[in-house]
Amino acid sequence: MCPARCGGRLFRALFAEVEIDSGGAYQDHRIVQPGYVCLNCGSPAFDLAEVPDEMAAEAEADEVPTAADILCPVCETLVHVEADMECPNCGAPLEVG
Repeated sequence: MCPARCGGRLFRALFAEVEIDSGGAYQDHRIVQPGYVCLNCGSPAFDLAEVPDEMAAEAEADEVPTAADILCPVCETLVHVEADMECPNCGAPLEVG
């Protein structure tokens, strides 16, 4: 989609590898990195099919890690830990369950 809303329907892939035969005829292509430009107005364009995946990845990265207060099984110290940390007192591995 063109973000300038120019109505253009043709786009050029900026980072694509094209395979041709010895006669120069097109055989196949592969998009290496998503990046497009609108051929109507020249604006950078984006693929709407990639938006939900990118939004999910950003939401996952923004999630706050769960933390808990647990009792260390080795030294019996009350420790505030996040997932898969070590006891700061004795160094024993702790698991938040």
